[in-house]
Amino acid sequence: MAKESLGREDLDRLDITYLAEDASAYDAAEGFILMGSAVWTEQRQILLEASLIRNPRPVIVGNPDIVAPREDGFSTEPGSYAHRLGDATGVEPHFFGKPFQSIFDLAFARLGDFDPNRTVMVGDSLHTDILGGQAAGIKPALISGYGFFAGHEVEGPIKMSGICPDYILDRP
Repeated sequence: MAKESLGREDLDRLDITYLAEDASAYDAAEGFILMGSAVWTEQRQILLEASLIRNPRPVIVGNPDIVAPREDGFSTEPGSYAHRLGDATGVEPHFFGKPFQSIFDLAFARLGDFDPNRTVMVGDSLHTDILGGQAAGIKPALISGYGFFAGHEVEGPIKMSGICPDYILDRP
């Protein structure tokens, strides 16, 4: 699941088929990588669900976001489709990205020796950036002037979700 024109140099070593409306491509796949949803449709979702029901295979989610802010509103992202897949097929997706620990483990390994008490996770969403940073044991800072909260207050959603950042900044 990705827009073919986006390109994925880091996936060149894989034999990739970008999914469209051909049901046989879904059935031929050994597994699925959900990266982007710009060209994903309900028809493609139905084809993927049906294929996974017939033959369960791994589903890897490289972008676990549910929605993302856009100039004209919010877009539905691969994480939303992955959760729907799990509910419809019983196949449990493997998530890689915020707020899941695997992405933090990778970042920490690349950092090497660092002090989590002196490390800040900066982001614009409570359920991915802030929750992920907290779960990973680093201090999260919410950017309130961009992304999800641009032009909106943050205190209500913080209170309602119970996800409270260590810092709230208007801008990075």
